[in-house]
Amino acid sequence: MAVFVLNLEPIDTRYTGQWQKGLPKEIMKESGQVVIPINGGKISSVTTEGAFLNFLDTNLWKNTQINKLVEMFKNKEVEPGDHILFPDGWHTGILQIKYISELLNIPVKIHAIWHAGSYDPNDFLGRLIKDKNWTFNAERAMMYACDYNYVSTEYHKDLIESELFFDMKSPNIIVSGLPFEYLWKTLKPYSQLPKRNLILFPHRIAPEKQVEIFKDLAGSFPDYEFVVCQEQKLTKDQYHQLLGESKMVFSANLQETLGISCIEAIICNSIPFVPDRLSYREMYDDVFKYPSRYTDSWEKYLENKDLIVKQMQELLEAYDLTKEFRAQSKKLKTQFCFPAKMYNNLCL
Repeated sequence: MAVFVLNLEPIDTRYTGQWQKGLPKEIMKESGQVVIPINGGKISSVTTEGAFLNFLDTNLWKNTQINKLVEMFKNKEVEPGDHILFPDGWHTGILQIKYISELLNIPVKIHAIWHAGSYDPNDFLGRLIKDKNWTFNAERAMMYACDYNYVSTEYHKDLIESELFFDMKSPNIIVSGLPFEYLWKTLKPYSQLPKRNLILFPHRIAPEKQVEIFKDLAGSFPDYEFVVCQEQKLTKDQYHQLLGESKMVFSANLQETLGISCIEAIICNSIPFVPDRLSYREMYDDVFKYPSRYTDSWEKYLENKDLIVKQMQELLEAYDLTKEFRAQSKKLKTQFCFPAKMYNNLCL
């Protein structure tokens, strides 16, 4: 049997380049299967403003992948019992592969990793697409077409089921964590850097990330430098360097199904200061969370600003959280960043 992996398009500022190089190797190591990566065509490295990909280029990339995979079916390189993994479930090629598999009687197992979709009202798809009838039905069809749908958290699974399948049979959705186990090795050199009075906003600049709250807080911490990372045009190495030097990363996110930047923060011994909502609720220990109501909106933030500042100051003053960092790092690595269930299913 073989595993065909339709790689995500590599974007320098995201994890997708690391997945392109590392995910096929990790699957081969964990499953023992032959792994065949499939890439798309040439794309721009510039993302659409406020998004984590380029809305045009992602379609060029995915269409090229499907053309290649269809040729492999035609040449009998794809055989019954093979596995096909889509590292991003929002890939309409899933339907084409299901069509071929069913009509030509070439039974393959289709796997997809889901990051977000229009079913999340605070995701960019949920915000920008006004008529959800077509996207909801497209998302349902792609999930039903997959034998295995993987998500990183219980929060994400509950969100999908409540928004898309509240009155119908749910597809096979598995909480497995996502393949980010390599982060601990990648970030080890940065975790040993000397700290300085630096607080980061490591998220996209988009309405659901509420960067205006972070910028307003800066005035309450005159001894600290507040940096919005995306405004600095950083390379991955430069970003990791800042992360290693920082004492805290801040989130007021209204949309998050995992949150890689806060995981990276823990590995680099930087405090992730996160709201008690979304995926954060199950992922982070209480010491790192503040009440969700503090940043539910700009108005709520203004009402609770003094409480946020007080909690941040207490954490920064008691910065030596070695025991807490170690416990949190272990929890993230074992529960949310190593998809054992996915690797096991790719062996079947």
